[in-house]
Amino acid sequence: MSRGGQIAGLNVLRGIAVLLVMLRHAFPDVFPGAGVVGIVMFFTLSGYLITGVLTKELATRGRIDYRRFYLRRARRLLPALLVMIVVFVVVTTTLAPLDDGDSRLPVTVVTLLTFTGNLPIIHLSGAVFHCWTLATEEQFYLVWPALLALAWPRRKVTAALVATAVVVLACCVATLVWLWPHPDNAYGLPTSWFVCFVIGAATRLRGNAEWISPKLVPLTLTGLAVLSVVPLRGHALTYLLAGPAIAALTAALVLAWSRWEEVPDKALLSRGLAALGLVSYGAYLWNYPLTMWLRPGLGQMAGPLALVLTIVAAALSWRFIEQPVMRRGRRPHRQPTGTTTG
Repeated sequence: MSRGGQIAGLNVLRGIAVLLVMLRHAFPDVFPGAGVVGIVMFFTLSGYLITGVLTKELATRGRIDYRRFYLRRARRLLPALLVMIVVFVVVTTTLAPLDDGDSRLPVTVVTLLTFTGNLPIIHLSGAVFHCWTLATEEQFYLVWPALLALAWPRRKVTAALVATAVVVLACCVATLVWLWPHPDNAYGLPTSWFVCFVIGAATRLRGNAEWISPKLVPLTLTGLAVLSVVPLRGHALTYLLAGPAIAALTAALVLAWSRWEEVPDKALLSRGLAALGLVSYGAYLWNYPLTMWLRPGLGQMAGPLALVLTIVAAALSWRFIEQPVMRRGRRPHRQPTGTTTG
């Protein structure tokens, strides 16, 4: 097991996901689809992990302690997010590198703290646009635990999965029809991506590691790599086909690597990705604003420099903010958290 009781193979998967997001920001012309691939990987893994946490509690206690569940989520996400928000406010009000002023700062801060940055009536711009993904994740967690708790004692989990998948796909289609002919406007909306969480949840509930041969892992990774260099923004098929396909490829890797508890000392690439995966939440939080803040002055050099600074910021966030808070929160119950980007 990796540090904190996390599975090393899943940390490698997190590392790949956040690296793709960072590559998209650093080299957008080379990796135009990497951001979509990385985000969908995070969503799928999140659905898998959170469903595991919920089903474990349902199996042992017969119910979900919602208070404890949401406190764990807040403990995992809010401390590092609060630090980023403070820095964002300071940079915006003092340096204003994006010339976006501070007139909308109070609204922006409230939007970030309430995880509503992905709603159609909200427009998160500038250095914090990337937080729409956190909003999408948390909104799914408002719905899925209740559905699972309702289906579990009635032995209707499969029916709940199928029904949820049908509903979210219908919502996705309705969103695209509503926005036609501008499908890229659906990019930051929750209805465009909920199916990826459902695929992750289904992988946890009905998946079997024996289905995936180790020989398929290179092909799966190749598929994700190819999609990373394909422009995926601006197409309806991004949400109806590419998103579910990326989620399915991610699910295959989850099944293959979920029992990969340790990374061999000589596997330097895997160890590096596992380390990056361990700090992936901080890396995700900081990479986009750093890139945006540096771009006006440095142009094309902003992305590579932001990539390096992101790793430093993520390591500091993990060491001094995330890890101490999680350690304190783990003492009473010692239950794992299923975070997407942490």
